[in-house]
Amino acid sequence: MPRFSGAEVLVASLAKEGVEVIFGIPGVQIMDAVDAIYRDKSIRWISTRHEQTAAYMAYGYARTTGKIGVAMVLPGPGALNTAAAIGTAYTASTPVLLISGQIESYHLGFHRGVLHELDEQTDIFRHLTKWSGRAMKVEDIPTLLQEALARLKSDRPRPVEIEVPYDLWADKAEMSPVAARTGLPKQPTPEEIRRAVEMMKSAKRPLILAGGGAAKAGISAEITQAAERLNAPVVMTTEGQGSIHCEHPLCAGNFTLWLNPVFKEADLILVLGSRLRASGNTRLELKPDQKVIQIDHDPDELGRNHRIDLGIKADVRAALDALMRETGSSSASRWQSEEISRIRKDLRNRLEKTAPLQMSVVRSIRSVLTDDDIVVPDITNIGYWCDIAYPVNRSGTYIDSSYFGTLGFAFPTALGAKIGNPGRNVVAICGDGGFPYAGMELATAVQEKINVITLLFSDNAYGTVTSIQRRQFGGRFIGNKLHNPDYVKFAESFGAVGIRLSGHEELGDALRSALGANRPVLIETPVPLLDTPWDALMEQ
Repeated sequence: MPRFSGAEVLVASLAKEGVEVIFGIPGVQIMDAVDAIYRDKSIRWISTRHEQTAAYMAYGYARTTGKIGVAMVLPGPGALNTAAAIGTAYTASTPVLLISGQIESYHLGFHRGVLHELDEQTDIFRHLTKWSGRAMKVEDIPTLLQEALARLKSDRPRPVEIEVPYDLWADKAEMSPVAARTGLPKQPTPEEIRRAVEMMKSAKRPLILAGGGAAKAGISAEITQAAERLNAPVVMTTEGQGSIHCEHPLCAGNFTLWLNPVFKEADLILVLGSRLRASGNTRLELKPDQKVIQIDHDPDELGRNHRIDLGIKADVRAALDALMRETGSSSASRWQSEEISRIRKDLRNRLEKTAPLQMSVVRSIRSVLTDDDIVVPDITNIGYWCDIAYPVNRSGTYIDSSYFGTLGFAFPTALGAKIGNPGRNVVAICGDGGFPYAGMELATAVQEKINVITLLFSDNAYGTVTSIQRRQFGGRFIGNKLHNPDYVKFAESFGAVGIRLSGHEELGDALRSALGANRPVLIETPVPLLDTPWDALMEQ
């Protein structure tokens, strides 16, 4: 058996697994690993300006490609800086591998005050990841990594974290590169399928609710076929968007439209890869006679947020395939395509009437971008409206932060998405509250030629905070105002293109021009203080 150092066997194993890029910041406790990447030549290294953005870039890469996203950081402060991004990957069920250096193995547990020492760092990441582990001798590294890769690729994809002490990187032993162990997708039982088919055959108004699990499974064609077979409209969560084409007669809109009448009128809801929870703090209300079938790979999600009549722990693709094999061509559904079309049109008209400026912005963006282009909306007012109004026709092209709601995630996530999809346009939609979280990564974008377009909507305030203080606290404003830099000069100082518009009416033309710039572009658009969807729609 050949002899490898710990760093060499880890890098060779990652290359064998098909890892193409690692995001991170070099430093003393991982320098041997970074040097091994240099010598191996098969993996691209991208240095970022902050560990949090390294992990967000890994998240954006993984979320849009379905491949493993990898970030490598120092222990202690470096690892802790990734926490928000790793938490985002956890909530959004995304396979991110965090490789953390560690202090020397012979210092662990003695609290000697060694550089970057953090007592029991793995205990922290056990609460943020699917699994966390540490090598204690160099021979542990291949098996540790193999276990990590297996966890990333089995059942529900969620981040994992591994730690390698400083002294083990250079140690050598007889080892071989490893690859992940993979298992077969979990199949539903015949009895579960029989019960589900019986329920579906008797349904007069069946509905399909497609969540993030369905989108990640890449089953939009299968969902469309199932909808047509059952004559069942499809409602999508924000993470499930793209599960059916928006212009399909059976597309019934977004689950975050809380008052969606299609959802309320269904007598059977087939839930595919969704937690079955309304967005934010909105409570999901179902009538007692509405039946619910929930299919999810994670058994903990079955019935977690709402009562269900049948829970199926299985791979969502395998379960849907089995259901369609056993379902005949006839359907008892009474839905009429004209009815669904009218409901969809009424919802759109309601949005246009409630928020004409926001809807104009959404239309401007969508009129320029194609179905294949990727959009990453931040936790900002325009982003909220995009969540419910931006037409998404392909899974994996609309990237949110799931229920973690991490302000500032969009720009670095978009950078990772562009690295994974170099031939596609990637647009980050940011506010002036969130963009500065990672604005310095414009330097990384220029240096690495990551030509992301950032749409920055500025109102010189934390807009949502301002809305809450105005509506719920009698206009007692505190901590809501922002003093912004000249963002055009800011972008240009890094070598990016900076553009400031006089109004949102110019956005479409500016975005169209930016697509041909072949450089990172920041377009600032001033907007007034705007209402959020839940304020504007719920008070009607």
